[in-house]
Amino acid sequence: MSHPTRQNDIEPAVPPAWEPSGGMPALKITNVKAICTAPDGIRLVVVKVETSEPGLYGLGDATFTQRPLAVVTAIEEYLKPFLLGRDPNDIEDIWQSAYVSSYWRSGPVLNNALSGVDMALWDILGKRAGMPLYQLFGGKCRRSAALYTHAAGRDFQEVEEDARRYMEQGYRYVRCQVSVPGYSTYGAQIAPSKAEPFPQPLGLGYDPWEPSAYCRIVPKLFEHLRGALGEDVELLHDVHERVPPIQAIGLAKELEKYNLFFLEDPLAPEDNEYFRLMRQQTSIPIAMGELFVNQAEYAPLIRDRLIDFIRVHISDIGGLSPARKLAAFCELFGVRTAWHGPGDVAPVGHAANLQLDLACHNFGVQEQHNFPERTREVFPGCPEIRDGSLWSNEQPGLGIDIDEELAAKYPYPEHPLNGAWPPVRRLDGTVIRP
Repeated sequence: MSHPTRQNDIEPAVPPAWEPSGGMPALKITNVKAICTAPDGIRLVVVKVETSEPGLYGLGDATFTQRPLAVVTAIEEYLKPFLLGRDPNDIEDIWQSAYVSSYWRSGPVLNNALSGVDMALWDILGKRAGMPLYQLFGGKCRRSAALYTHAAGRDFQEVEEDARRYMEQGYRYVRCQVSVPGYSTYGAQIAPSKAEPFPQPLGLGYDPWEPSAYCRIVPKLFEHLRGALGEDVELLHDVHERVPPIQAIGLAKELEKYNLFFLEDPLAPEDNEYFRLMRQQTSIPIAMGELFVNQAEYAPLIRDRLIDFIRVHISDIGGLSPARKLAAFCELFGVRTAWHGPGDVAPVGHAANLQLDLACHNFGVQEQHNFPERTREVFPGCPEIRDGSLWSNEQPGLGIDIDEELAAKYPYPEHPLNGAWPPVRRLDGTVIRP
C-alpha cells in the first residue's frame, strides 16, 4: 500500500543558478578551499574561491585563531557544496542564503567561514572590474588610513620611550599599556613567573590578575604620559573587559581629564546595558566591539549613541558585506569605524579593512599589525605602512595574493590547548574574562 509523500520527506531543491543575459556562458564557482598557514606563529585561515575563468580567483580572511579547524570544517564540508556552480557575482544572494542555510546562525565559527567566502567574492568582483574595491564602494574619502600602534612597558618610563619611538616614525595615535607588578596584565605581559606554561584547573601557572591594582595604576600612567608627551599625540587604552562594570565606569571617569582618543572595551558584551550608566557618568570616547558576532549586540549601542567607535573583527561578523552595512549604519549615528586589526587578522583581512577605511566617510582610525618579512612573502601585496598610515597598492580587488607553496612551509605550531587562550585567574583561582 502506498502512502502519500509527506512534506518533510522531500529533499529541498538546489536553487538554480541565475541565467546570464545574452546567451553567454555564466561564470561559475568551481572550487572553495581553506588554506591554513602560520608564518608569524599565529594560526591563520584564508579562503580561496576559484572560478571557471582560468586564473580568476578571490581570497578572503576566515581567521578564528583559537578555533581554526572548526572554521575549516565549516568551509570545506558545508559551504563548498553549497557554493559550487554558483555565479560569484551574486554576492548578496550568496551571503544571505548561506547565512540561513545552517538554520541556527551567527557565531564566530560560521561567521568566519562565511567571511572567507564573502571577501573572496568581492575580491573577484574587483579583479573583473579592474578596480581596487574602495572604488566599487564609492571611491576614496582619504589618501590613506591613519593607524594606531601599540606601546607598552614594565613601567611608565618604558611606555613613554616606546611611545616616543612610534611618534618619531610618524604615528599620531598610540595605544599605551603598562604592566601591573605581580599581575598578568593585558597588553604588557611579562614572562610567566612559574615554570609550567599552562595552568592546571584552579592552578596559577601564570601570574594572577586583580582589577583594583590595575584601576589605580592606569590613571597615573596617563598623567605621566600627558606630562611627558604633550597634547599633540592621540593616546588610547584597552581595558580588554577585565574589570567589573562599576570599576570600569570609575576608571573611565578618572581617565577623562587626560583626553584619550578612545577607551577600548571597558565592558564585556555580556554587560552592554552598563554602557547606559557609563554614558551618564563620563564623556570619554568609547570604542567597543571586537567580540561582537551578532547585530543584536551592537545595533542598540549604535542606535542609542552609547559608543563612539565600532571595533568589530570583520571576519567575525561575516565579512565585507555586513561590515559595509554596519559602517553605513554607524555613520547615521555619528559612530566612527576602528576595525579590529591585530596579528590574528590575516593580511588578507587587513587588506579588506583598508578598502573600507578608504571609502567610509566615518572612518576613525585603524589598528595596525606590522607583519614580519616572511609573512609578507607568503602574502605578496600586503598593504604598505608608511608615516603611521596604511596605503593601498592600487591593485584590483583586495590587492593581495597568497603563495600557497610558501604558505605550506609554515604549518600551525604545536600548542597544548590547540590554539585556545589559557585561563587568566584571580588570586583565589576564579577564571576571568577574556
